[in-house]
Amino acid sequence: MSFQQGLSGLDAAASSLDVIGNNVANASTVGFKRANANFADVFAASLGIVGASQIGIGVSIGAIQQQFTQGNLTTTDNALDLAVNGGGFFRMSDDGAISYTRNGQFHIDNQGYIINDQKLRLTGYPVSVTGAITPANPIELQLSASQIPPRATSHPLSGDVAAVLNLDSRDTVPVLSPFDYTNPSTYNFSTALTVFDTLGVSHNLTTYYVLNAPTPPTGGEWTVHATLDGANPQILPGGNLVFDTSGALSSAPTYTLPSWPLSSGAVTPWSPGVIDFTGTTQYGSASSVDRLTQGGYATGSLVGIGVLSDGIVQGRYSNGQTRSMGQLVLATFADPNGLLNLGNNQWTATSTSGPELVGAPASGSRGVIQSAAVEDSNVDLTNELVAMITAQRNYQANAQTIKTQDQIMQTLINLR
Repeated sequence: MSFQQGLSGLDAAASSLDVIGNNVANASTVGFKRANANFADVFAASLGIVGASQIGIGVSIGAIQQQFTQGNLTTTDNALDLAVNGGGFFRMSDDGAISYTRNGQFHIDNQGYIINDQKLRLTGYPVSVTGAITPANPIELQLSASQIPPRATSHPLSGDVAAVLNLDSRDTVPVLSPFDYTNPSTYNFSTALTVFDTLGVSHNLTTYYVLNAPTPPTGGEWTVHATLDGANPQILPGGNLVFDTSGALSSAPTYTLPSWPLSSGAVTPWSPGVIDFTGTTQYGSASSVDRLTQGGYATGSLVGIGVLSDGIVQGRYSNGQTRSMGQLVLATFADPNGLLNLGNNQWTATSTSGPELVGAPASGSRGVIQSAAVEDSNVDLTNELVAMITAQRNYQANAQTIKTQDQIMQTLINLR
């Protein structure tokens, strides 16, 4: 008689209960992935015994296999709580030692690094001096709280001042002349735009539109005057705005703005550059502004951080600007079940899992990032409790096997 089958059954059932108990204990652990206990039958190797004659000697645990299925996403109030919706792991660094996690509960330390509760640092792609993402070897993401410098409206990166207007074709030539920006009777229409000098100081650029010739029969012609901060009015060099009888511009759509000396300490003379009237019309409706834009801005302080679905960490500034501050990466593996569990929701790569395959979120098989959300544990308590009952029944049945074997053995001992 052998007690081995029953003992192995007790051991396997106990191990199964351990796995189920661990799943239940982590039902509320962010990013936790449940595990299954896989069983394997055991046979003794014996020469000369055919398969049909073999009797198994019990059961063993073949593997404890984690299930990397998607957990539910729960929203939070922290913009740096991140959830991966799809495949991939956050890539974390501990002084260069790399580990992986699905737990996206992050915050910023006093050095600007994005860290988790174990002080591990999130890695990703850095940004260049121009703000472009640089796909290279991932580094520990460090965010700067520095102000961003101002950009003048005249800066090449600001582009042209754009003005899309409609000038009323029904207007008549002003009865009073010459032009005087303080007297509305000397012009037909005006509009204002805030522009910025090289120090980020704002100025008021106002343009005035004076009809020189009536619309019929050849179209209309308008002279454009401009002032900066309500002083030193000048006519835009390059000619007047000329429209055809269909109300479309028949003259060049772009004009160089005049230069005005400044007392703010900025470089003088200063001009916001070029004003582009492409799209401006002269129709029989009230004069109006459809679009009036420029690309300059004042200096700005960091007021908030957000993460886009592609993993780009974006800073929001007090001047209304946004800046890319880095892009987190996700790592995938040929065999995620080959990862070694380190605890604290961390895994590390092994020869079984294969090397990391790093890329931006939403690329390849990698999921997208949801900011202000976390991925819940994928443990289903109902299934676990049912599995617990089954494992308990298995344990009781194997204990009964041992009891029966003991009774038989006792019977044999008592034979006379």
